[in-house]
Parts: sequence; C-alpha cells; structure tokens
Amino acid sequence: MSELLDNRAQRVRTLRSIVLRLHQGADPEAVRNQLREIVRECDATEIAQMEQELIAEGVPVEQIMGMCDLHASVVREILVDRPVPLLTPGHPVTTFRRENDAIKQQTRKLRDAMDSLAASPSAETLEHCQSLRNELMDIDKHYLRKEHLLFSVLERHGITGPSEVMWAKDDEVRGLLASLGECLSRSGASPAELALIGPTVGAAALDAVDEMVFKEERILLPMALQTLSEFEWGEIWEQSPQFGWCLVDPDPRYLRPRPTPAPTGRDGAEPGAVPLSILAPASAGAAPAPGSLQFPTGMLTLDQLKLIFSSLPVDLTFVDADDRVRFFSEGPERVFVRPKAVIGRQVQHCHPPASVHLVEKILGDFRAGRQSVAEFWIELHKPRTRFVHIRYFALRDEAGAYAGTLEVTQDITRERSLTGERRLLQYETTTTETTP
Repeated sequence: MSELLDNRAQRVRTLRSIVLRLHQGADPEAVRNQLREIVRECDATEIAQMEQELIAEGVPVEQIMGMCDLHASVVREILVDRPVPLLTPGHPVTTFRRENDAIKQQTRKLRDAMDSLAASPSAETLEHCQSLRNELMDIDKHYLRKEHLLFSVLERHGITGPSEVMWAKDDEVRGLLASLGECLSRSGASPAELALIGPTVGAAALDAVDEMVFKEERILLPMALQTLSEFEWGEIWEQSPQFGWCLVDPDPRYLRPRPTPAPTGRDGAEPGAVPLSILAPASAGAAPAPGSLQFPTGMLTLDQLKLIFSSLPVDLTFVDADDRVRFFSEGPERVFVRPKAVIGRQVQHCHPPASVHLVEKILGDFRAGRQSVAEFWIELHKPRTRFVHIRYFALRDEAGAYAGTLEVTQDITRERSLTGERRLLQYETTTTETTP
C-alpha cells in the first residue's frame, strides 16, 4: 500500500473505484479500512478530482450527488482535519467559516424548536419555528457567494467538479428548506400533523444543511485554500458585498492584496491582445476625440461607451462562440447580480445543474442555425414584485458563422402598466420617473 500512498494519481483512481463500489452496494465497513488509509494521505483536491473524473467519464451529476452523500458519510469520521493556515481577519474563508458556525447554531435551535412542537404543538411554538426557519433562509447568500464567486475562481484552475455537484446539492437544500417553510405555514394543520413536521420534512432539510457545512469545511474550503492565490481571495472579497452575508457580518479588517501590474504593450493593451480600431485625432475640421473607436455608423470614446452601457435600461451579457462569458453591462439596478469573477467562465457553469441542459439546447440551436432568438418572462418577488423579460440573441458574422450569444434582461414592470400615449410635447421638466 505504501506505493499507493505516494502516488497521487493512483490515490484518485482508488478513491474513484471505492466510491463506485459503495454506490453499487458494497458494504461500507468492507471498504472503511482501505478508505481510512487513503484518506489520511490524500487532500481535499484529490477528493474533488475524483468527482470531476467521474463527471468526465459521463456519470450524471444526479448520480454523483448520491455518491457524494454516501462517501461523505463513510469518510466523515476518518477524514483528517488538516491544519488551517493563519488567515487575515475578514479573509473570505474566515467569513465562510463564521457563517457555517452560525448556520450550525441556527439548525440546532430549529431542531430544538421542532422537538418542542412535536412534544406540545402550539401556535406560539409554531411561530417560533417559522421565525427560526426564515432566519435560516439567509443561507442563500452564503450559497450564492460560493456558487458565483468561489466556484468561478476555482474553475480558472480547472476545478469544475464542485460547481457541478455542490451547486446541485445547494439547490436540493433550498428545495428542502422551501418545503419546510410550506409545512410550517400551512393553515389548519392538526396537532398530529404539526408533530410530524420535525421528524420528517424538518429532519431532511436540516440534515442536508449540516451535511453541506461538513463538505465545505472538510473538502471545499481546504481545497480552495490550497489552490487560490491571495489576489484571487481579494477578488472574491471585493465582489462579495453584492450578494450579502449569512447570519453574521464579516470582519472589516481584511485588506485586499494588490497585484503587481502586468506588463503591457503599447496603448496599455496586454501583450497579444487584438487592438481595437482606434482613430487618431484629425489635423483639422470636426476631429474625433482622441482614442475614438470607429464603428460603421459613427465613433465613440471608451468613456462614452461606458456611460452608454451603464445607462441602458437593460442588462447585457455577452457569451462568446466558445461559450465563455466575456462581458456584462453594469446598469444602475441590475436584475440579476453579475460578479466580475464570472468573466471567462463557461456559461454552463453559471447556471444551476438542473437547467444546464436547457442552456446547452439554446446554444446548440443557435450554433446550428436552428434558432436565432430565445425569450422568456418571469415574475420575481424579492425584494419586490417585478416582471422580467429575458431574451437571448444569436450573434453571427457577415458570413453567417456563429459568433456568440447576447443575453438581454429587462425589468418591464412599469412598461406593462403604460396605457394610452404620452407624446414628446407632453414632456415636463419636473417629471421624475420612479421604480414601481
């Protein structure tokens, strides 16, 4: 076995074979000793790599989700808790871990409250359970930062398994907590029905929450600490506030490390970058502004372009022909949060696993020329009710070759309420538009 412990690739292959055996019905006790010896030598990145290789081999994410629960239960008591490096106060990992401590405390409170509800159902105890569950829904902020920031940066290093498996597990937790909320808010439930909530729906939801805390603490966060640079952690920290915090506030003492400026070529462009068509100032007449970008229908400076994109009443996201996110606009109030860490990320990884097949279908139809537009409309209810129109447009060059997809998202709540007409001559300088 010694040669196995010294060979990373062999450890990953053995881990994979053991997990497959477990999923096929092997007795956990029969493989526990072998797992113990391997797990004590391997690190979190190898466990993630094992799951990633299973995905690459074509094993469905839904199947790996089941495997994930199974092998986590087997290694729970034998997975070594690696020493945690000394981190700056307020470091994103410290914040994730403080939130996890608060989450575990919240699940304990809710379990106790549901035990009381089972023992002696009352309106007061039921209301207490509802309040604790509502507070626990703050967990969505924790998951969003993990899914859109941490996973985005990990994928730069070729680590895609967590975003495919863990995101699906996050959605499973969200669904279970939503079901628990429905049970607790159901009117007219009998005392016997209330008594069953804790041992059934409640236990399933809180067990799933606690299991995710374990996976983050023992696998995801140690792996991320081994992989990400301090500058990448700083990037995550800078973009975290747009998603918010779960149950606790972050330590404000963290200072983002500043990278050394990368060498640039002429005009400040990165070496190898394709230059834009930039007009030099004309010597006389109506000269364009220095550095103007030439378009078939006119010219704009970079600053003018930024102002235009930031003022449009729509959110734009561009995905290139290789399915990578390359640009998004930053309007005054985006419908969906877009962190800068998403730039360069495969668009499939920006969506929950349950909807990835639909994203693939749209992109496949666009690429094959079967469709050029896909549109959807939904109602959002937080923080207020909004009617949102979402359209995807296939972009094609002059030869008709697929060049990417443009996503256009717009809150059209106000537009839907317009009636009659309002002409230019009816403009009033005192008119101010408010968001409904």
